[in-house]
This record gives sequence, structure tokens and C-alpha cells, in this order.
Amino acid sequence: MFGPLAIVLGTIAAMELFAWWAHKNIMHGWGWAWHESHHRPRNGWFEKNDLYSVVFAGFSILLFLAGTYLWSPLWWVAAGITAYGVLYYLAHDGLVHQRWPFRYHPKGGYLGRLVESHHLHHAVHTREGCVSFGFVYAPSPDKLRAQLKESKKVA
Repeated sequence: MFGPLAIVLGTIAAMELFAWWAHKNIMHGWGWAWHESHHRPRNGWFEKNDLYSVVFAGFSILLFLAGTYLWSPLWWVAAGITAYGVLYYLAHDGLVHQRWPFRYHPKGGYLGRLVESHHLHHAVHTREGCVSFGFVYAPSPDKLRAQLKESKKVA
């Protein structure tokens, strides 16, 4: 039982690193055509950016199949990716962007820092100049504000 749990937890940690990299280099790079919708006011339930979740879910489904039929540790990797997706949905889509049917606004602690860090990411509406690209790790809002201030001096 320790092995599968270690794979799931390790995959969740690796997904935060991958998500940071993908958000900065793909979503704010060549994949901006989908991600731009997330930096604009949303009309309706969905935005083009939600296609990234479909792609990652498809990849996870393929890993579940590969883990079932080819090499069982891949099943646990898929479980870790899925768990990260649930955390992403709860923290990012739910808590930060309020895409669920009830409202909760944390006043402090980790959750308040997470919300504030991501709102600072959205302080910039273009591909360049954004800060805080992770989804679960929340950098210090004071440091992010300083980075935003510095990037505006450079621009």
C-alpha cells in the first residue's frame, strides 16, 4: 500500500511543477488562443480554457488504461493526476474563480493566500508580465506585488 500511495502523492507534487511550467510556457505561450478566455470575463458556464482540462483528463484516461493492461504503476500515476485535477477544480475553479454554486471568501491563512496570489496573476490581462503560475502553491502576495511593480518599470 505504501508504494501506490507514494506514487499518487509524488504525482500530485510533480503535477504542480508541470502545471506551473505548462501555465507559464504553454498557456501563456503558444496555447494562449485557448487560455486567453480565462483572462477575460466569462460568458456562460464554460470558457475555451476549459479545453485544457479535457486534454489532461484524456491523458489520465489513457494512463488508467495503460496501467490496467500494460504496467500497473501507471494506474497510480493516473490516480495522482486525477487527484490533482480534483484539487485544481476545488481550489482554482471553485474557490478562486467562484465557479460553483456557493460563495466562500477566505480571509486569511493558506486559502486566503492562494486566492490573493491567483488574483495577482490576473492583474495582467496579456500573455506577458504575469506572476504566480502555480495552482496549489501560493507565493507570498507581497513578493508578487513587488514583481508586478518591477515588471511595469521594465515595460
